Amino acid sequence: MNLSGFGSSLQSNKVVTGFAKQREFIIIAAIVFVIVLMVIPLPTFLIDFFLAINFALALMILLISMYNRRPLDFSVFPALLLAVTMFRLSLNVATTRLILAKGDAGRIIDTFGDFVTGGNLVVGVIIFLIIVLVNFLVITKGAGRIAEVAARFTLDAMPGKQMAIDADLNAGIITEDEAKQRRVDVSRESDFYGAMDGASKFVKGDAVAGILIMVITIIGGFIIGMTMMGLSFQESLQKFTILTIGDGLVSQMPALMISVGTGILVSRAGSKDSLGADISAQLFSNYNALFVAAGTMFFFGFIPGLPTHLFGAIALFLGGIGYMVWHSNKIKEQEAEAATKGTAKSNLTADAEEKVEDYLIVDPLELEIGYALIPLVDTTQGGDLLDRIKQIRNQLASQLGFIIPPVRIRDNMQLEPNQYTIKIRTVKVASGELMSGSYLAMNPTGNLEAIRGIQTVEPAFGLPAVWITESQKDYAEMSGYTVVELPAVLATHLTEVIKNNADSLLTRQDTQELINNIKESNKAVVDEVIPGILSLGEIHKVLQNLAHEQVSIRDLPRILEILGEVGRQNKNIDVLTEYTRNGLSAQICERIKNSDNTIRVMTLDPNLEAKLEGSLTEYDGSVKLNLSSTDAGAIIDAVKKTANEVKQMGEMPIMVASPVIRLQMKRLTENDIPSMIVLSYNEIVSGIELQTIGMVSLDKDDEINE
Repeated sequence: MNLSGFGSSLQSNKVVTGFAKQREFIIIAAIVFVIVLMVIPLPTFLIDFFLAINFALALMILLISMYNRRPLDFSVFPALLLAVTMFRLSLNVATTRLILAKGDAGRIIDTFGDFVTGGNLVVGVIIFLIIVLVNFLVITKGAGRIAEVAARFTLDAMPGKQMAIDADLNAGIITEDEAKQRRVDVSRESDFYGAMDGASKFVKGDAVAGILIMVITIIGGFIIGMTMMGLSFQESLQKFTILTIGDGLVSQMPALMISVGTGILVSRAGSKDSLGADISAQLFSNYNALFVAAGTMFFFGFIPGLPTHLFGAIALFLGGIGYMVWHSNKIKEQEAEAATKGTAKSNLTADAEEKVEDYLIVDPLELEIGYALIPLVDTTQGGDLLDRIKQIRNQLASQLGFIIPPVRIRDNMQLEPNQYTIKIRTVKVASGELMSGSYLAMNPTGNLEAIRGIQTVEPAFGLPAVWITESQKDYAEMSGYTVVELPAVLATHLTEVIKNNADSLLTRQDTQELINNIKESNKAVVDEVIPGILSLGEIHKVLQNLAHEQVSIRDLPRILEILGEVGRQNKNIDVLTEYTRNGLSAQICERIKNSDNTIRVMTLDPNLEAKLEGSLTEYDGSVKLNLSSTDAGAIIDAVKKTANEVKQMGEMPIMVASPVIRLQMKRLTENDIPSMIVLSYNEIVSGIELQTIGMVSLDKDDEINE
């Protein structure tokens, strides 16, 4: 086996890694060297080397500015601009020293001077001045003005952008991490444009310095040539003018590229793609404009005196591009039409019978999957996920009391192959990753012998689990593990997400449909309550509150009867919800009781419960707990501690509290313990026995101050 190639590759990797570790030191050393370069005399071959490096740096900056999609992708540009400008000015000083001291500044400067002048000094001077003036008066001045205006508008827009981020966060459109990242981006953007406003002055000063250095070098070189080198007037003028023009061009060409890069970078704030892609997409996308331009150029070709063949060639070129754009658009339209007709086949829908989505602007429930999970959905490959989702919708409709909207399933190439996301009204609420060809093994007791596999977390309940192969399935089941196949894992996760977000899925239109369904058999109660006592919106909010705690609204006639009785005296949504829960107490207890008609619960320490009742305060039409952040945190920690102890017993965390603080305790703890059920004593029906398996109490140091 030949290991020479492997050895050389390993050495190369070590070199690259070593460079990566030392690059910060290398950059700092390079900047220090640039400053020292002004005072250290260099031989001509090093001058040529550094001039070539200067060209390469300028070209890289120009190309990066063109390829970047956002200005912030090149946020180091202001500092880099200062460093490159200093490097170029240091080279100017070094080349000027060589020109005046030796009358020679290397091959690059000589070549540029001879090539541009072409034996005519006047032409060379004019070309150099034109380049400098274009850079100074047009590109640099324009880029500086754009940077100034962009900095001003960016700073003015900062408060509005911050408010928009906070609004999106409060609305649940973005997560806390996304909000933090957006705030960082807004801050970086303002810093970038502020820095660019100042950095553009470097470019302007560089152009001015180029003109002054040229004048000084020509005059000084002319005098030195005649007085110290014994050259004649004509020889001195010829020699030092060519060298100065070459030196100026070698300096100004990189400066021109960097100035163009500066202008491109600060003028592309609203772009979403590279410069080349934007130009090709926007300049050559309208075939009508191309056809008109081609016709106009063709007409000019017939004007006497103009080169007909030249205008004809341009017209033919523009017409050809216009035809290609027209033909491409035609194909895209045909493909879009075909895709529209085949939407039912390409966008997999769990159930096409229900038409709840017709009342919604966006898909209420979406499941996006990576391409490796498509076999779970494709019935031709044995996938049964669609059938499972249909069963889930039927089951949850019976449990929750309203029709769950169809689940639209799409393959998303931006996801990892085995990844999936669940969205509610386009907002991602959950995600997970499955291992293709594997099974998920869960340890129900936590005391079983460990088995080989890839450690993971069950996505629905966050339980520790292991990915195992099919060959391990029988052994794991015999060992006591609960083994679940991939479609069941995904279906379970989807079920829990729907149950936990049932209130978001229940729309006002759904409420109207539910009322319409019972109106024929319960016309009296519907006509009495709506709209005479309560509006549709108020009833919708009560139903959402019930669904939020997974209380079924299936018995809607009974719910309307309760609301009709209570709504005459009190229209507070929280009060209406609590009275409705009391009226549905038998249903609530039936769902959570054990086979022996017992409910194992956590209770509050009597002293703590009494203090919580005493802290109730009416605020803005509703009753809330008036607790400090310290007291609230202590209570939450105590509840979490007791709930964890209950979970370790294998029981569901259920808390029972007095009716006046039930809702407040649920709201206080639901973010930290979302799975905990909170009941009031009024909701315990006769025949149900409460068994206390935990008590929430505070340590002496954490007691609430009255």
